[in-house]
Amino acid sequence: MTYIHELPQWPTFRWNLQGIADRLVAVRHKQGRLLGRMERLGFPLKAEATLQTLTEEVVKSSEIEGEVLDRDQVRSSIARRLGMDIGALTPADRHVEGVVEMILDATEHYADELTAERLFSWHAALFPTGRSGMTKIVAGAWRTAETGPMQVVSGPMGRERVHYEAPAAERLEKEMQSFLEWFNDSPGSIDPVLKAALAHLWFVTIHPFEDGNGRIARAIADLALARSEQSAQRFYSMSAQIRRERSDYYTILERTQKGDLDITDWMSWFLDCLDRAFDGADAILGGILRKAAFWDRHAARPLNARQRIVLNRLFDGFEGKLTSSKWATLTKVSQATAARDIEELIAYGILKKDAAGGRSTSYSLVDTQT
Repeated sequence: MTYIHELPQWPTFRWNLQGIADRLVAVRHKQGRLLGRMERLGFPLKAEATLQTLTEEVVKSSEIEGEVLDRDQVRSSIARRLGMDIGALTPADRHVEGVVEMILDATEHYADELTAERLFSWHAALFPTGRSGMTKIVAGAWRTAETGPMQVVSGPMGRERVHYEAPAAERLEKEMQSFLEWFNDSPGSIDPVLKAALAHLWFVTIHPFEDGNGRIARAIADLALARSEQSAQRFYSMSAQIRRERSDYYTILERTQKGDLDITDWMSWFLDCLDRAFDGADAILGGILRKAAFWDRHAARPLNARQRIVLNRLFDGFEGKLTSSKWATLTKVSQATAARDIEELIAYGILKKDAAGGRSTSYSLVDTQT
């Protein structure tokens, strides 16, 4: 099997610009419309949109690799770093803090040069203990020959299927130097959105680290997309969309890495995925507007702090069904106090009992329309 990095012309990528021109124009138009809509929002709503989007980005980028992060920890970590008041903050472990640190550095400092040292810092932040699961890895440095070939495999031990094998460790210094020189080159030679697509593919093909290459590749793409918008504010999540299309994502990556250097299909897929990510932003915006309208309508209600915390959680993505037990755990009160809080909200017409469907009674919002 020959991979694209083994071809004599590597890394001279090519694509049919005429074949993707219509897609690119449509994506850039939708990108501009989304940014225009968001700019018309007031500062608090824009900040809320950024918080929700970055939370999705961090959580979903890790999910693509099969790692589940605590959403509350992620949200709290981002809010604290952005100086946002979201009420009681959930303490975040150092792994969550590291992933958040990487994403925020990529998006907030999008104009800064991408260097090997910056990538090493991101990698060290992803693996603060120097371990990936139970395996000890070299954190904050390129992988070495001692770890053997870097392969992407699946299947049970003894019957593994090799999907991809990255360049040998001895090539990494030169490969990454070429990549970084290209990435930091002055804009103009390639549309910034296409640059995000190519940067993602190029980096993940080099696969310079022992682990975390996918997450870092997506952070690099986010940095490039932020440059395309000249804005650190994020209103859509490419990683959340890739998570929805994970099977297709891995399929197009493998096919491209086993093909020639014509990456038109990859560019087309990336643009289509980004287009759908913009559509996903509508759901985030809709939820934020419903939340703002809800609090406007109920501004005069004498709600206590516990009720406000839980209601905000319901708008921000509550996991599973709301029960009195979950209320008590979340707000650190007794079951009796939780029941009183809930009954008050039912009396106000804010919560309703769900139809019977289990051993525990659950509740949901009544008033969620704008």
